[in-house]
Amino acid sequence: MAATQRFPQYKYVDAVRWLPLQSPFNRFAVVALFDFDTESSSIQIHSFNPNPLSFDPQFSWPSPSRISSLKTSHFLHNSLIVASTSSGSLHFLFADPSDATLRSALSLPDSALHSLPASSLDLMDAAVDCVTAGEDGRVNLVNVGDSNLSYRRLFDSGGLVSYTAVRWASPMEFATGGYGFSLQWWDQRKPGGPVSQFKGDRDKKLTSGIVHSIDIHPSRKHTCLAGGSLGTVFAWDLRWQQQPIILSGAGAGAGAGNAAVQSISESEVWEVQYDRCIKSNTSSTRILPSMICSEDGILGVIEQGEEPIELLAEPCAINSFDIDRHNPSDVICSLEWEAILFLFYS
Repeated sequence: MAATQRFPQYKYVDAVRWLPLQSPFNRFAVVALFDFDTESSSIQIHSFNPNPLSFDPQFSWPSPSRISSLKTSHFLHNSLIVASTSSGSLHFLFADPSDATLRSALSLPDSALHSLPASSLDLMDAAVDCVTAGEDGRVNLVNVGDSNLSYRRLFDSGGLVSYTAVRWASPMEFATGGYGFSLQWWDQRKPGGPVSQFKGDRDKKLTSGIVHSIDIHPSRKHTCLAGGSLGTVFAWDLRWQQQPIILSGAGAGAGAGNAAVQSISESEVWEVQYDRCIKSNTSSTRILPSMICSEDGILGVIEQGEEPIELLAEPCAINSFDIDRHNPSDVICSLEWEAILFLFYS
């Protein structure tokens, strides 16, 4: 069963994230907004109160350009918000975990890391390193200090390869995704480029399209979950690297070790996350349940070998979502029609 609640924002919502919980009595969400009338962008922190239900802005930070990627984490005694922008800048906001007020901010300027927009980023929980990947083919590692940022370029394809998604797997390993449903596996102990690659054009089911989102479960770091064009969701297991497991989407017939599966969406899958709310008896050879949101307004759950579960079917795109890691039955979504939606399900 599921219940929903909508909160209009009157601005376009590019992304939403829960702020890591510090107290059971204080819950906050981070919202990236864009105002088409003034062409201005901002990051807002809202307080969330379930009883009585309310979603109130507590703080707003003006962004120099539109947000392209948004993440949250812990850092020392702060709640950390990290955002990349369409102009290539990167911003770290340090907030008080008790009331979400801004303590300080650090930034890297336009084009310092990326020359093209739509860069993606990821943070390790409670870690000091942030990885960024962009359509310009650059991959960077940013180190967060108490009062400064430092970075180094791990790789630069010179524009020959573009990256649209990135995700940490361990303190030394991460995955990227890009065009042609390609995935790359990186190990900082082996510099010079990715140590493993999957190219979708090698598989007849994945001939074209873009990977928009990646997730890697902490207990299954050898398996990369990817969502992208044509409703496609698939898993890439490093133990069987050229046998992608198709979970949903175009050509979702029988995948490697798979029975035929049903597609839940036919459009762009904007975000995919492992659904930690669902308790599964999945063996180590099967893919854990995941949640997706799509351009055609679907929020749903996919589990290998099972029929997909449709949680929402909105009349507009669901641009992003986030599962509360402390209360995994609580999901926050950003809607194309300038609204935030809360889903409470069990």
